[in-house]
Amino acid sequence: MRKIVVGICITLMVIFIINKCSNKEEILIQEHSTLIEKQIKNVSKLVVTEGNFSEVFSYKNSKAVFGDLIEVEKKALVVVNAEVTVAYDLSKIEFNLDEENKTLTITKIPEQEIKIFPELEYYDVQADFLNPFKAEDYNAINKKVKQQITKKINASNLKSNAENRLVSELSKFYILTNSLGWTLQYNQKVIDKVEDLKL
Repeated sequence: MRKIVVGICITLMVIFIINKCSNKEEILIQEHSTLIEKQIKNVSKLVVTEGNFSEVFSYKNSKAVFGDLIEVEKKALVVVNAEVTVAYDLSKIEFNLDEENKTLTITKIPEQEIKIFPELEYYDVQADFLNPFKAEDYNAINKKVKQQITKKINASNLKSNAENRLVSELSKFYILTNSLGWTLQYNQKVIDKVEDLKL
């Protein structure tokens, strides 16, 4: 009888120890997933690249008055210095955490946000009494400036530099998941090294 009681006690202790160990693993996985989520949310908006562009524009606008008898013209020389930033709002990053398989899957990276901050200086402004400079002229100049700067941005390597900087920031997710024994996935493939994080 004594052997049976001792056997039951030993069995209960083994079950208790196994149960405690399995709960500890589950708590650890939950802590890891919480840490990963916090790290992703903490990044928020990331300005990855800044650039400066300069341009000189010549603005002309003609207007016929008194039928087609007289044509009055207004013109200006505009010097533009524009600061351009390329950013990613990583709070909009979409991801799935698979706690069971210890996998972080990045499903969507938000589009680049390009912002242009032009500083305009007007020189040689000439306008006629019958065709003065109005608010819509300044708005038209501003719009034209942004269009020209956008063309310059597209022709430059600013966007590709921004993508490279983003990849270097995303590599922090790879380092984090790797250090916790998790797997990082993007574009339906497992990321084994930082170079695999191509956009």
